[in-house]
Amino acid sequence: MQLADVKPTSVTMVSVLPACAQLATLQQEIARRVFDRMPQRNAISWTAMIAGYAQNGCSNDALVVFHQMQLANMTPDSGSIVSVLRACSLLGALWKGKCIHAYVIRSGMAEDVNVGNSLVSMYAKCVSIDVALQFFDNMPKRDVVSWNAIIAGYSQNGQAYEALRLFQQMQRDKMKPDLTTMVSVLPACAHLAALQQGKLIHGHILRNGLEMDVSTGNALIDMYAKCGRLEIARSLFEKMPKRDVVSWNVMILGYGLHGRSKDAISLFSQLEQTGMKPDDITFICILSACSHAGLVDEGRKYFNSLNRDHCITPRMEHYICVVDLLGRAGYLDEAQELINNMPFEPDASVWGALLGACRIHCNIELAEYVAKHHLKLESNNTGCYVLLSNIYAAAGRWQDAAKVRTMIKTKGLKKNPGRSWIEIKNSVHTFVGGDKSHPQSEKIYAVLDSLIRDMKKEGYVHDKTFVLQDVEEEEKENIISTHSEKLAIAFGLLETSPGMPIQITKNLRVCGDCHNASKFISKIAKREIVLRDINRFHHFKDGVCSCGDYW
Repeated sequence: MQLADVKPTSVTMVSVLPACAQLATLQQEIARRVFDRMPQRNAISWTAMIAGYAQNGCSNDALVVFHQMQLANMTPDSGSIVSVLRACSLLGALWKGKCIHAYVIRSGMAEDVNVGNSLVSMYAKCVSIDVALQFFDNMPKRDVVSWNAIIAGYSQNGQAYEALRLFQQMQRDKMKPDLTTMVSVLPACAHLAALQQGKLIHGHILRNGLEMDVSTGNALIDMYAKCGRLEIARSLFEKMPKRDVVSWNVMILGYGLHGRSKDAISLFSQLEQTGMKPDDITFICILSACSHAGLVDEGRKYFNSLNRDHCITPRMEHYICVVDLLGRAGYLDEAQELINNMPFEPDASVWGALLGACRIHCNIELAEYVAKHHLKLESNNTGCYVLLSNIYAAAGRWQDAAKVRTMIKTKGLKKNPGRSWIEIKNSVHTFVGGDKSHPQSEKIYAVLDSLIRDMKKEGYVHDKTFVLQDVEEEEKENIISTHSEKLAIAFGLLETSPGMPIQITKNLRVCGDCHNASKFISKIAKREIVLRDINRFHHFKDGVCSCGDYW
């Protein structure tokens, strides 16, 4: 048109601008030049420019154009608001999002369902999930997108129970879920290891003929892998008509979580053979897999190949994985040297990985040094204080442990109690150490007492070093006998048929005594016990654990 010397009008610009806005980042400058040359701009052209920036991840530019739109006395429409709220969500710009919310109220757009959905999503992604729920509850009209936004919000903020509760409420309210709903709620099932709930969702997808896109397939693979059904996950992976790099990542991660690091390495090699390029997340997954199995040489090789062979600049998460790999394997000096030579300042998570290794290898001197650096960055990190206290307690330095615990109380911090849970007949049963609140507590303790007697006959001895309290020996035995893992296993034996596998989940790292006890129970009860702790899966069968006692 321009080569024919025909001058574009504002109508032409409005028609071509959305097409430019949807192009890759490389074309953003062209879109902006088209926009700047427009003789007249209306709400549609402004919205197209804002949306183009927001859709291509240029969130700051989207906010700047929105501000310019207001300075030009152009009244934003609902499309502009939706796009700029998306930009706020990506940036985590809560204050700006609140300002836009105030404008929405003043302008009377609060009842627009699309604007409302964007506000729910913005608050959720800016970690104001309570505000998101409050707004959601007060929406005069809700559609499936509204439900998806709030369910995804809770799932992404680590509140899996609430995400599942909302999903169930959605169904009670006769709102038909779509594929986006499934992709939002499946991570909650994965987090809780709620296999039966995950299977119900998978069945819903199949029964309702919902098209199985790549994202849904990836979410199902992730769910089954994290719910202990690795073979189902691999079967789904193999049957996918189309895979993206995320498909490979979740499968590699799944193998790593289950300690099948050689399978993870084999799959990584298959990925490279397909011609698809691994991304930075792929390397986090494979480095994590190496860490779980103590494959130090392989881990070093993958880390060194990041920049050299794949032009990927290592970021903090890669260093965390390698520090964890080296630390678990006992290479504490090398791990510390790696931290000291990082091209950027280490964050608290890097120091936390090394502190965890100090706990495994009982290195108090290094632990004190590491904790000092960790607390400089996060002075109110309860986990750091608890870990340091546990390191002192394990070494019998009770006064030092007590001082650290006093610091926790003085700062008003709260320790996250150990919890284990098991899913029975679509219901999740949760236990804490010494728990007697369950309706079947009397029967659970009877099963546990019987198990401990049988275990002792087979040579089991309580490892009281994992009781991190300065109490009498008899009390130590009582405490360690009723750890949450043991209670959950006893309940599983009580409520499932003979020979059925038992699967439990622990929110913290499984202690050494519970790990040893689970091996004995698997042999005595002739059951496979699958235990997922915060780091990985343990498959106990015939008195042996799949981790090879390396975790």
